[in-house]
Amino acid sequence: MGVPAFFRWLSRKYPSIIVNCVEEKPKECNGVKIPVDASKPNPNDVEFDNLYLDMNGIIHPCTHPEDKPAPKNEDEMMVAIFEYIDRLFNIVRPRRLLYMAIDGVAPRAKMNQQRSRRFRASKEGMEAAVEKQRVREEILAKGGFLPPEEIKERFDSNCITPGTEFMDNLAKCLRYYIADRLNNDPGWKNLTVILSDASAPGEGEHKIMDYIRRQRAQPNHDPNTHHCLCGADADLIMLGLATHEPNFTIIREEFKPNKPKPCGLCNQFGHEVKDCEGLPREKKGKHDELADSLPCAEGEFIFLRLNVLREYLERELTMASLPFTFDVERSIDDWVFMCFFVGNDFLPHLPSLEIREGAIDRLVNIYKNVVHKTGGYLTESGYVNLQRVQMIMLAVGEVEDSIFKKRKDDEDSFRRRQKEKRKRMKRDQPAFSLGGILTPHALGSRNSPGSQVASNPRQAAYEMRMQNNSSPSVSPNTSFTSDGSPSPIGGIKRKAEDSDSEPEPEDNVRLWEAGWKQRYYKNKFDVDAADEKFRRKVVQSYVEGLCWVLRYYYQGCASWKWYYPFHYAPFASDFEGIADMPSDFEKGTKPFKPLEQLMGVFPAASGNFLPPSWRKLMSDPDSSIIDFYPEDFAIDLNGKKYAWQGVALLPFVDERRLRAALEEVYPDLTPEETKRNSLGGDILFVGKHHPLHDFILELYQTGSTEPVDVPPELCHGIQGKFSLDEEAVLPDRIVCSPVPMLRDLTQNTAISINFKDPQFAEDYIFKAVMLPGARKPAPVLKPSDWEKSSNGRQWKPQLGFNRDRRPVHLDQAAFRTLGHVMPRGSGAGVYGNPAPPPATYQGNLYRPLLRGQAQIPKLMSNMRPQDSWRGPPPLFQQQRFDRGVGAEPLLPWNRMLQTQNAAFQPNQYQMLAGPGGYPPRRDDRGGRQGYPREGRKYPLPPPSGRYSWN
Repeated sequence: MGVPAFFRWLSRKYPSIIVNCVEEKPKECNGVKIPVDASKPNPNDVEFDNLYLDMNGIIHPCTHPEDKPAPKNEDEMMVAIFEYIDRLFNIVRPRRLLYMAIDGVAPRAKMNQQRSRRFRASKEGMEAAVEKQRVREEILAKGGFLPPEEIKERFDSNCITPGTEFMDNLAKCLRYYIADRLNNDPGWKNLTVILSDASAPGEGEHKIMDYIRRQRAQPNHDPNTHHCLCGADADLIMLGLATHEPNFTIIREEFKPNKPKPCGLCNQFGHEVKDCEGLPREKKGKHDELADSLPCAEGEFIFLRLNVLREYLERELTMASLPFTFDVERSIDDWVFMCFFVGNDFLPHLPSLEIREGAIDRLVNIYKNVVHKTGGYLTESGYVNLQRVQMIMLAVGEVEDSIFKKRKDDEDSFRRRQKEKRKRMKRDQPAFSLGGILTPHALGSRNSPGSQVASNPRQAAYEMRMQNNSSPSVSPNTSFTSDGSPSPIGGIKRKAEDSDSEPEPEDNVRLWEAGWKQRYYKNKFDVDAADEKFRRKVVQSYVEGLCWVLRYYYQGCASWKWYYPFHYAPFASDFEGIADMPSDFEKGTKPFKPLEQLMGVFPAASGNFLPPSWRKLMSDPDSSIIDFYPEDFAIDLNGKKYAWQGVALLPFVDERRLRAALEEVYPDLTPEETKRNSLGGDILFVGKHHPLHDFILELYQTGSTEPVDVPPELCHGIQGKFSLDEEAVLPDRIVCSPVPMLRDLTQNTAISINFKDPQFAEDYIFKAVMLPGARKPAPVLKPSDWEKSSNGRQWKPQLGFNRDRRPVHLDQAAFRTLGHVMPRGSGAGVYGNPAPPPATYQGNLYRPLLRGQAQIPKLMSNMRPQDSWRGPPPLFQQQRFDRGVGAEPLLPWNRMLQTQNAAFQPNQYQMLAGPGGYPPRRDDRGGRQGYPREGRKYPLPPPSGRYSWN
């Protein structure tokens, strides 16, 4: 499923699910950067319990960003990852759990997509390097200007795969990062942190879902936990709905298509490498002080509220006069299942179903029309009723022919409009454009960067006239420099386009013409459509894929070995007789080892990440598996326009042949490589203030060799097994920094231990239902939200979770003040959150707050305390603040402006008693609400003896 296409469709159809994040930025005072205090209430008017990070969505943009220069080395990459996590943490501010999951070894069904991506990345990278060198040579031959070429090794993003040294180093760096934050950041003080690195098998988002499923099945799970998952993949929305948790939110960077990218040759914006002309860089600012600043702002984050999406879906899927009881949870599961038909990471989409053509809406309409005949829902807890699915698919098959014809008509109509638009633009544009000193400029911007000012206008005009008279062959609109040579940025006559239309890719299938099914199977599968046995095999494999994917989303990996063995999907009209097809999978399958997966997904060009003898298997002509690593491969556009949208026709890897070839080179592995090739597990971290700290420390002191149950009363209901870690982070032991630019932790108090989720029988079924005691969030949508039109006004997402939040704005007096104080024309980078004038401090900036003085600027209506978990209060709240008893010194992160606190009276905050210092969330009736609400009560920890709480 295309991420941009699905997100664009979802945000347009259900706009109220989007909320803009309120982000508090670090401030700077007297040259000292003051970090954000994440222990304070969340400025988004919501309090989250758990934050889950799909780390691969963070690693990729930090290591090879598209909209800014890449980090110079691996150390800078690690620091960029740390800063990105910090930024997310400061926005979400979880109060119980932070779960960081890196992609481990994936199921075989996913490895085919990984293989396609990595081969494409390698091929495109080499092609881009050749094109870059060619353009560079052409520009320099013409006398153009280019900055000196940096001699550095190109970062191969394929190293972001389990088993490489990069991923092993990343795991070490994240261990250090977690320990550092647990020691020094007040927002992490009472947090449980779980790290699932690349050695733990499974995709990051599915490891997160597996954790949630297994905790939901425990008697101590709080059914009203508020989850927040970070990631940009479209399937996270489906996974969040599949949990059936009432409070589930996704945070992601706002999707902005066509973001500017710097040219790979001159590092300037506004053109690509192929269009680079080698022009000198324009001065940015009066003294070029903005030379290193980027024209694009820092990416903003948005929230996707799945509880609001559930409201939309409940209204849309509700059906009257059903022969069975309507269940919104089962209907949402069916909606998730139907979205698989438009494509996912494991199966190609059906030819007749495209998101941009409203395929999901078409499926929903057919579903609502046919469900009266099916007699029930399509799915139940991740298992598919194929007889009912067959009815839906055959109904789609009846309109396939009309879908293909309409698609062709729409494409022809679009081309006609584009052709008319190009003709209109050519007709309306002048034959030339002014340049040089004649370039038009906005009023007041004569001295802006890039403008040219003639020191002697009369002399310049005279020289231009004389040059025109003496050189009639030169365009009369060309500008010249003072020495009489043509200006490189002067007026240039526009070139007429050679053609009014762009060449279209050849389409031999022609789905809009009669005989499309025969042509499709002949061109895509090289078989005749009359070959009923082969078509049956393709449909059988696709049906198995649908069952496998749904099981993967709701129950976990049904088989590590299964995969779809074709590059293309069948037609919906082929889904006849699928009710009798088996949908069981081989039990007891095991995942690949990390280095084995690298051999299955890497091209030969990325073989440097593998041991030498393994690498040889990818390039030696006599290798028994050399056919797995073609140097070049075809890309079938499959009706698309761009190569990245096409299908990479790579051979599938035969697992038996691969393992047989690797048996001969396994003895060549070094101890370090053998360690990287092993499968690991999760690691749990806590700080010294966490109730689990002393419990874990005692396990290390006693040298326990058997797994020990996690006491849920000490960890917000989390259950599982603890086992000692040989490379643990332990108190009073130095944590060495793996990044040279960061300091060692010489006074560490954090501790880590191996953690394993609760285990269940292989045939156990996790029920896809709302848990008892779960409280449905208050409705968010209003009647106006159901209207498709907005009276011509563009819809804008709200800011934060409070719908009644009043936007902050500056009045005219404030703008006049800024005009006097701030330098003009200096760009946004100069402001940088300046400190207020010294006169406003009134000597109170660093004065300690008096006891009883309020430290929280405002109340939130939907926050929750955590004192119901009966855990010990954090140390910084064990002091009693009484008015008039003198001053109490505060830690640096709790210092606040006296003028802020004066506006809030202490008696307004008598309700603030929960750990973390944030107020309780009220229930739907406006009353005070603790949690767990319906009360899975935990016993109090022992008052003394085994554990020391102070």
